[in-house]
Amino acid sequence: MLLRVAARVELVSLLVLLANLATVHARAVATLIGPLHGCAYLLVIGSTLAATRRGRPRLVRRSAICRVSHASWRARHGGSP
Repeated sequence: MLLRVAARVELVSLLVLLANLATVHARAVATLIGPLHGCAYLLVIGSTLAATRRGRPRLVRRSAICRVSHASWRARHGGSP
Protein backbone atom coordinates (compact mmCIF):
# COMPACT_ATOMS: atom_id res chain seq x y z
CA MET A 1 0.00 0.00 0.00
CA LEU A 2 2.75 2.45 0.96
CA LEU A 3 4.72 1.63 -2.18
CA ARG A 4 1.71 2.26 -4.42
CA VAL A 5 0.92 5.62 -2.84
CA ALA A 6 4.56 6.75 -2.89
CA ALA A 7 4.96 5.67 -6.52
CA ARG A 8 1.88 7.64 -7.54
CA VAL A 9 3.04 10.72 -5.66
CA GLU A 10 6.44 10.41 -7.31
CA LEU A 11 4.90 10.09 -10.77
CA VAL A 12 2.51 13.01 -10.33
CA SER A 13 5.23 15.24 -8.88
CA LEU A 14 7.55 14.32 -11.77
CA LEU A 15 4.86 15.22 -14.29
CA VAL A 16 4.25 18.56 -12.55
CA LEU A 17 7.97 19.33 -12.54
CA LEU A 18 8.35 18.44 -16.22
CA ALA A 19 5.26 20.44 -17.18
CA ASN A 20 6.61 23.40 -15.24
CA LEU A 21 9.97 23.06 -16.96
CA ALA A 22 8.37 22.86 -20.40
CA THR A 23 6.04 25.82 -19.88
CA VAL A 24 6.56 28.70 -17.46
CA HIS A 25 9.46 27.39 -15.36
CA ALA A 26 8.15 28.99 -12.17
CA ARG A 27 10.74 28.81 -9.42
CA ALA A 28 8.01 28.54 -6.74
CA VAL A 29 6.63 25.35 -8.28
CA ALA A 30 10.08 23.78 -8.44
CA THR A 31 10.80 24.87 -4.87
CA LEU A 32 7.60 23.29 -3.55
CA ILE A 33 7.34 20.17 -5.69
CA GLY A 34 11.05 19.31 -5.96
CA PRO A 35 11.52 18.22 -2.33
CA LEU A 36 8.19 16.37 -2.41
CA HIS A 37 9.37 14.45 -5.47
CA GLY A 38 12.72 13.68 -3.83
CA CYS A 39 11.08 12.37 -0.67
CA ALA A 40 8.66 10.24 -2.65
CA TYR A 41 11.55 8.87 -4.71
CA LEU A 42 13.47 7.85 -1.60
CA LEU A 43 10.33 6.39 -0.04
CA VAL A 44 9.79 4.24 -3.14
CA ILE A 45 13.37 2.98 -2.90
CA GLY A 46 13.00 2.20 0.81
CA SER A 47 9.63 0.53 0.32
CA THR A 48 11.03 -1.61 -2.48
CA LEU A 49 13.88 -2.69 -0.24
CA ALA A 50 11.51 -3.55 2.59
CA ALA A 51 9.07 -5.42 0.33
CA THR A 52 11.57 -7.62 -1.48
CA ARG A 53 14.38 -9.91 -0.51
CA ARG A 54 15.53 -10.80 -4.03
CA GLY A 55 18.87 -9.58 -5.31
CA ARG A 56 17.93 -7.77 -8.53
CA PRO A 57 15.59 -5.14 -7.02
CA ARG A 58 18.21 -4.48 -4.36
CA LEU A 59 20.85 -3.95 -7.03
CA VAL A 60 18.58 -1.58 -8.97
CA ARG A 61 17.80 0.33 -5.76
CA ARG A 62 21.49 0.68 -4.91
CA SER A 63 22.31 1.99 -8.36
CA ALA A 64 19.47 4.52 -8.08
CA ILE A 65 20.79 5.74 -4.73
CA CYS A 66 24.28 6.06 -6.21
CA ARG A 67 22.94 8.17 -9.07
CA VAL A 68 21.07 10.46 -6.67
CA SER A 69 24.11 10.79 -4.42
CA HIS A 70 26.38 11.55 -7.36
CA ALA A 71 23.98 14.16 -8.78
CA SER A 72 23.71 15.78 -5.36
CA TRP A 73 27.49 15.90 -5.03
CA ARG A 74 27.88 17.40 -8.51
CA ALA A 75 25.27 20.06 -7.77
CA ARG A 76 27.10 21.13 -4.61
CA HIS A 77 30.54 21.15 -6.22
CA GLY A 78 29.84 23.02 -9.41
CA GLY A 79 29.14 20.09 -11.72
CA SER A 80 32.60 18.55 -11.91
CA PRO A 81 33.44 15.18 -10.32
